[in-house]
Amino acid sequence: MIAKRVTVWALSIFAVLMLINPIPLRADGSNSGQWDYVPRVVHVPILMYHYIDNPPANADKVLLDLVVTPVNFTQQMQWLKDNGYTTISPDELMAALWHGKKLPPKPIMLTFDDGYANAWYNAFPILKKFGFSGVFFVITDFIDTGRPGYLSWPLAKIMVQSGMFIENHTRGHQNLKNRSRDFLINQIVGAQKAIELNTGEHPRFFCYPFGGYDDFAVAELQAIGLDAAFTENKGIDLYASNPYRMPRVRVRGATDIKTFAQLVYNGGL
Repeated sequence: MIAKRVTVWALSIFAVLMLINPIPLRADGSNSGQWDYVPRVVHVPILMYHYIDNPPANADKVLLDLVVTPVNFTQQMQWLKDNGYTTISPDELMAALWHGKKLPPKPIMLTFDDGYANAWYNAFPILKKFGFSGVFFVITDFIDTGRPGYLSWPLAKIMVQSGMFIENHTRGHQNLKNRSRDFLINQIVGAQKAIELNTGEHPRFFCYPFGGYDDFAVAELQAIGLDAAFTENKGIDLYASNPYRMPRVRVRGATDIKTFAQLVYNGGL
């Protein structure tokens, strides 16, 4: 009787743990990437960029805040190189969090939201010059329809073949808070399929449009099989137990090199 009660108690605790932190699944439905439940934390600045270009003449206040000029971006990459930083991939980050894999002494991740055409014309060649990789979160409907100012699929595929990462930023770039399951599936799974069809790579990482999400959206990402999701929350401390709320460090148009160094060091906190 005592053994039976212990077994029931243990199963109840396990069920609660699964609700709080279900075992992460790979996009193919396997659990080969599952977290081993060691409470790890790693300190990795994940820089958030958008638009690497000179601002257009009609740029409004919002766009000006997103624009980092090629000159400034080159200066920032040079600073990272000179100070011994090494870019890592999302897979390397998850291996460190879930399995304790060793990261380089000064790891950093470079992310780019929205999939602007200047990701190809400006960001990509500068990254290649310094031997860095970048993670590009694309809005797939914008690419599918040939929207001016955004990447094309052939260019995105070349970037993937050259060591960059094309990941999921939804079909239409709409806030995911307070949405129905059908809406979330359409936006997330639809983008998954478009990226895989056009690049040959199945995306396993996600970025919330406008940084908007809720617990329901997080649960749906996990059910779909994405490994992690990136927010606009500030910070550089990343937790194995919370892969769907990864913080990032925003780099703004007005960010000078001194401020950039501080962002890398402390995440803007």
